[in-house]
Amino acid sequence: MKLTVNKEQIIEGLLKAAAILPAKAGTQYLRSIWLKAEDGRLEVMATDATLEFTGRYPAEVEEPGLVGVQGRAFVDLVRQLPGGVLRLSLDAATGNLHLEQGRRSYKLPVSGAEWFQNVSAFPEENAVAWSGDFLQDLLDKVSFCIDDDDSRDAIACLCMKPQANGRIDVCGLNGHQFALVSFIHDDLAARLPQEGMLIQKKYLQDIKKWLGVDEIELNLTDKRLYLRTVNGDETLSLPRAAYQYPDYNVFLSRLSEEDMRPMSLDRKELMEALGRILIFNTESDRCTYMDLSAAEAQLSAQGQDVGSANESLEVAYSGDIKRIAFPTRNLLDILGHFVSPKVDMLLTGTEGPCGIRGADDSDYTVIIMPMRISETTYYSEEDV
Repeated sequence: MKLTVNKEQIIEGLLKAAAILPAKAGTQYLRSIWLKAEDGRLEVMATDATLEFTGRYPAEVEEPGLVGVQGRAFVDLVRQLPGGVLRLSLDAATGNLHLEQGRRSYKLPVSGAEWFQNVSAFPEENAVAWSGDFLQDLLDKVSFCIDDDDSRDAIACLCMKPQANGRIDVCGLNGHQFALVSFIHDDLAARLPQEGMLIQKKYLQDIKKWLGVDEIELNLTDKRLYLRTVNGDETLSLPRAAYQYPDYNVFLSRLSEEDMRPMSLDRKELMEALGRILIFNTESDRCTYMDLSAAEAQLSAQGQDVGSANESLEVAYSGDIKRIAFPTRNLLDILGHFVSPKVDMLLTGTEGPCGIRGADDSDYTVIIMPMRISETTYYSEEDV
């Protein structure tokens, strides 16, 4: 193998490849980034045995070949080199890969082609074009509500499920919070299975790191999801989860029942108040208490060691719920994902799901469960 390539054209791809390598891997194959030179390009491949990355970049190839290099060390070296042309050549006698740039020269041990295992190819048929920044926004709005524990099966996954007329629901659930974004994309809805597609939360950060703002192509098979840049230069694939997602319409429908009590208030004022009240929360009491009337919400918290807090906010409310409590940090986090100046809190009961919506956050709903208020001042979260 012998080629020259520009650092600026490959460094982002190398960083993406290194990002999916396992920190500790027993096999040399999984520790390696694979470099394949052929047909005027350098192909960069990496996998952690579940995620797979492929990048193709222009290069002047004098001799084709395939080698694996110690991934993190190779990428760290290239990253610290100045911009410009890099020359890579395989020394058949010593089995080392030579990397040269001007008066700099380095020798790197390699894994032979016999260790290489092909990564999955992007399926060309019925691929769907999609906006990369829109997908990034979807992941931001939903992923914080997904359970972090892989052992929780389906609720540790993002769910993307087709509905009627090309509408798609993207949602996340962790037992005491739920987030839902709906949008219309006819082609994608036609490709998704009726039961929905599930992706484990542990892969979402890798998708976000890979995504840019440009359009992407998406495709799926029975077992994998594939994402590719429109020019075909980079592909990321990951496994689909095979769990059955809960029927979220059971608790979502509560928000449209006749006894639902909406309360409208200023989002920024509420966030600022919650930020101050959070100071007075303790491990044993993480709540903000809301005492409600038609035009006012009295917010309070009391910490045994840090004192107490009381704040008043203007609201528009006509319900009969007089007192309710929410976990302060969770409510603050939820509000940070909205952009609407005013939000509606859709109250269904002191222990029933509370929906949050905003006029400028179309087709976006987050549900949070209130905390149980007991006379012994013990509080527990209720599962959805």
